[in-house]
Amino acid sequence: MPKAVVCRELGPPEALRLEEIERKALKPGEVRVAIRAAGINFPDILMCAGEYQLKPELPFIPGVEAAGEVIEIGEGVTGVRCGDRVIVKLRFGAYAEEVVVAASQLTPAPPNFDDAEAATYLAGHGTAWHGLVERGGLKAGEVLLVHGAGGGVGLAAVELGKYLGATVIAAASSEEKLAVARQRGADHGILTSAEPFRDAVKRITDGRGADVVFDPVGGQVFEDSVRCINWGARLLVVGFTGGIGLARTNLILMKGASVIGVRAGEAVRRDPALGAQRIAALLDLAAQGVLRPNVSHRLPLAEWAPAMRLLIDRKAIGRVALLP
Repeated sequence: MPKAVVCRELGPPEALRLEEIERKALKPGEVRVAIRAAGINFPDILMCAGEYQLKPELPFIPGVEAAGEVIEIGEGVTGVRCGDRVIVKLRFGAYAEEVVVAASQLTPAPPNFDDAEAATYLAGHGTAWHGLVERGGLKAGEVLLVHGAGGGVGLAAVELGKYLGATVIAAASSEEKLAVARQRGADHGILTSAEPFRDAVKRITDGRGADVVFDPVGGQVFEDSVRCINWGARLLVVGFTGGIGLARTNLILMKGASVIGVRAGEAVRRDPALGAQRIAALLDLAAQGVLRPNVSHRLPLAEWAPAMRLLIDRKAIGRVALLP
């Protein structure tokens, strides 16, 4: 029987359990995928704690993305063959040795990516694409400020922002993270422990400020971002790992700025055609070698708790993958 990490009670990563799970029979239109790697995302941690907007019924298996090999195909499935390397898109269920999903949940894995890279590509880079392209309308020549630039989504935004022709300012908590951000295309780096980032942005831009702010942190970071933006800036609210920020509406008005929510998954559920266009663009850029996740840690499935702690403790640089 396959094994999976199961959440039976809400709480920290240590409350989860590695268990044998029943092997599901395939229904028409479904496929069975042997998971070779699963990506860890902050929403997984929030979901297990009961603090995410999606609250699955207990018990559930966390994990929104994985990569693996198709090992069984159900009746009526076309365009997929056993042996295909695929990325699996889920709302939860990735921390497992195998998964049964609809064929529509599969995307071909980039052949130049290993399993861990494939498993950690679409969620982070898809969020960056949705934020910078579909919501933020980032243009060549604009200044992009990326918070949490050492994290998975932040590094994806750095890479994509550089590809789109922006001047990219990366803000991160360590020199090690900034070094990786520079390798991925950042033009400037701000060590947030050494200098208030809003002062650094004004210095770097000669007082002009950022045109687009990519913010997966929230809290005080969002509030201070409003003080270092250019006229007509777009503040992209991507997440709240640092808490919920309060908008200074007078400053937003004075700068003619927009505060824009970024929900890549929900946007696709409401507009599947948009999702297909996004995936096609991301797969093309992966094939060109333009975009690639930085997987700083790869741990076995049995070490899910230390792996999740790497995100909680801000020790990951880019992405973390579990290897069943």
